[in-house]
Amino acid sequence: MEMTQKQSLKLEIDLVPKTCWYSNLRKNMPRSRWNKLRREVYEKADHVCEICGARSRLNCHEIWEYDDERQVQKLVGFQAVCDLCHHVRYFGRAELVAGESYLNVDDVIEHFKKVNGVGEKEFESHVQEAFRVWKERSHHEWKTDLGQFEFLVRSRK
Repeated sequence: MEMTQKQSLKLEIDLVPKTCWYSNLRKNMPRSRWNKLRREVYEKADHVCEICGARSRLNCHEIWEYDDERQVQKLVGFQAVCDLCHHVRYFGRAELVAGESYLNVDDVIEHFKKVNGVGEKEFESHVQEAFRVWKERSHHEWKTDLGQFEFLVRSRK
């Protein structure tokens, strides 16, 4: 299947700007509250990956939107995703982990291609664009907006 510019992918690489690393909800709330939240996300997804449908170990993925003009990253929701989908989302980190022999990056690439129904050329094009955007965004200091989830950090119960 040939991927056009307007075709959206079911599973995309979503690299966090370097200047935003560790500016996430999970790192800024009590572990017990995070565990409760992620269990709720898994339950809502019927314990399956919301991207590929796998019934395997899940991760609670934070969904961020980036306002490139104002340099604001805003938390807009959560998604239950399997390990492979999570590794695709954070492909840069997956490459680092693979370099330490904890992960086979080829499995991650094959998962991207299978879920999206695309070939190597489309994968390469997507990964190049994702890293181009990451590089540009990493030149800026970003403000973090937790949006409707701000209360999870403020009240530390």
